[in-house]
Amino acid sequence: MKKMACLGLALAAIALTGCKTRITDFTVLSTKNVDLSNMASFTQGTQRVTGEDLYWMILVFPTGIPNLKEAIDRAIEQMPGCVALVDGVIYNYGAFYVLAGQMGFIVEGTPLIDPKLSKLRAGVEPKSNCMVVYQDPVTSASKSIYLSTQSMSEFRLALRAHDQSAMNRILAEKAL
Repeated sequence: MKKMACLGLALAAIALTGCKTRITDFTVLSTKNVDLSNMASFTQGTQRVTGEDLYWMILVFPTGIPNLKEAIDRAIEQMPGCVALVDGVIYNYGAFYVLAGQMGFIVEGTPLIDPKLSKLRAGVEPKSNCMVVYQDPVTSASKSIYLSTQSMSEFRLALRAHDQSAMNRILAEKAL
């Protein structure tokens, strides 16, 4: 009886295991078009980011095909202004359970941020999650500002009502 219990425990442990295999390390990796002439102005983020492209496998039928480019894109898109990842790792992931499993790619790295694409500096969180991008009527330049949640609600109401003066007032007065 003890042998059967031990055998059952061993089979359960094998059936419920996963494996994360390191495929490669990289110094710089990107799937985006990067203007390398501005590389001296790039900054590194302070926290690492992760991107995954995982799919389930039920019995022997996959629900999709993992794509390494998708995992890289998802990692890059974690940080505003990020154009590439540096000092990172690519993993092949597989976890198999009794009747189903998961397979795919996991990418980890430190974001390389182009300050021209983002007003955020590395390691600085935005003041708010609400941002408005607009065209300055005087200079015709595109500008972006962060608004408080309350100001953003007011801005949306003014936008729906096509109230240009209220929108201008909110942009001028309530910007953080």
